[in-house]
Amino acid sequence: MHRRTKPTLTWADVTPRDVFMNRRSVIAGLAATGAMTLAGRPADAVSAAPSKFSTDEPKNTFEEITSYNNFYEFGPDKADPKKYSKAMTTDPWSVEIAGLVDKPGTYDLADVMKDQPLEERIYRLRCVEAWSMVIPWIGFELSGLLNRVGVQPGAKYVAFETLYRPDEMRGQRMPILKWPYVEGLRLDEAMHPLTIMATGLYGDEMPNQNGAPIRLVVPWKYGFKSIKSVVKITLTEDEPPTSWNIANPREYGFYSNVNPKVDHARWSQATERRIGGGLFSKKRPTLMFNGYADEVSGLYEGMDLTKDI
Repeated sequence: MHRRTKPTLTWADVTPRDVFMNRRSVIAGLAATGAMTLAGRPADAVSAAPSKFSTDEPKNTFEEITSYNNFYEFGPDKADPKKYSKAMTTDPWSVEIAGLVDKPGTYDLADVMKDQPLEERIYRLRCVEAWSMVIPWIGFELSGLLNRVGVQPGAKYVAFETLYRPDEMRGQRMPILKWPYVEGLRLDEAMHPLTIMATGLYGDEMPNQNGAPIRLVVPWKYGFKSIKSVVKITLTEDEPPTSWNIANPREYGFYSNVNPKVDHARWSQATERRIGGGLFSKKRPTLMFNGYADEVSGLYEGMDLTKDI
């Protein structure tokens, strides 16, 4: 796979932001990755209704979503990612796909996006720190990409890796975690239709502080499972290591499903605070699997979710 230069199109060349918001177009990411050129269609032809998986809860504002982040590659404070992530170069970008697949290789971002239908997915996000948001992602189902590269019969897990570039990612010069950041899913979790690779939010390209240019989103798991700025995807037979489990296995398991009945070692997970309501806003009950139990509970039938955390 070869690298392609980024088209000169800007958001203004495609569709004004207010038009996007009025007609709920899902062209986000197309201009960013060249998919519009590949599709050969004018911008007005690229639109879709909201996904059936989207919540109708009020969305957090763009400012809230992009200003209150955990992205330790840029520092431990919530304001650090927005402040420092401009140093991260995201063009050109490639993703290595390796392991038990029929078509391993290094794919440029346009190749990763090729033939993957984009949707707006308005998902709840629940952080392990007991705060939450509602975010309008733009992305495509990970299963489409995995099917395209051909998952081999022996694959049971999918491992992910974040960009490692300490000269641009100042947090990686600190001993916060073992770098680069790694995460993983069971194959059936990765193939679930709720699991997406997101390339934008609110109709724009993905901001650097939110995991540009491409990140994982798994809405029924705590937010740290949704690894940002992905550069490698590996299909494997063995359960892959994950960064927070390496750092503290007593507090962070491999699955990390949202579960109000299983407290963190240092705080309750029964309730959460929705960002945007102020520090002293009324807490709300946390929902099992972050409100996606009807869709995903079958994945864990027979498991003890108090032990398989």
